[in-house]
Amino acid sequence: MLDNILDYLDELLRPASFQDYGPNGLQVPGPDQVARVVTGVSASAELFERAAELGADLVIVHHGLFWTGAPLALTRASKRRLALLFEHEMALAAYHLPLDGHPEVGNNALLAGGLGCASHVPFAAHKGATIGVAGTFPGDGIEPAELVRRVERLTAREPLAFLAGPARVRTIGIVSGAGADYLGDALAAGCDAFLTGEPAERVMTHAQEEGIHFVAAGHYATETFGVRRLGELLAGRFAVAHTFVDVPNPI
Repeated sequence: MLDNILDYLDELLRPASFQDYGPNGLQVPGPDQVARVVTGVSASAELFERAAELGADLVIVHHGLFWTGAPLALTRASKRRLALLFEHEMALAAYHLPLDGHPEVGNNALLAGGLGCASHVPFAAHKGATIGVAGTFPGDGIEPAELVRRVERLTAREPLAFLAGPARVRTIGIVSGAGADYLGDALAAGCDAFLTGEPAERVMTHAQEEGIHFVAAGHYATETFGVRRLGELLAGRFAVAHTFVDVPNPI
């Protein structure tokens, strides 16, 4: 059954289409049979401890354990994370850029829908594959202050906003996580606003001088959506129990 779940996720997310910063798919093997799936944003000891308390057979995250350029030798922290998975016989799977760019279950598509966009199209290319979306609000768009209110309601945290764009927001570029440098893509696409997770120091003046609204809602807060939706899909398709475990991060 674990293989069936992984095959389904590979078919849905097409990870081979992305040149990512780490491996997508199964990172730590576990039991063949899966009765309970726990999803979370980032692989951490706290997430694994809470998953074990819930009796998870499979943990699915957006940010996995292994990254390109990371030290190959285990640290005490990475040893503890692996030990928790091994001790409690939990498998770990991770989907990073494929879960940002998916047009239906991706973080950015779900952000666009949650903000009230009437439609969205692929946006922001990373080495040949798009990872964000450009959304269009219905009618004459919304006021910038309303955009900020909607972001706050959707992510449950107050965003950092530099409101230097037009009086009505009709189009918005969205790249969750550490996507500040895709502000230039939003400008090139003629977007009225750009939403990401983490800000960068340089974007304030860039956005102000270019006349575009810039909103940073938090790396973690903008990336809870996709992995939670994956768990919901698996629950319906494979009749497994699913719990999303929130381990909040202010960044």
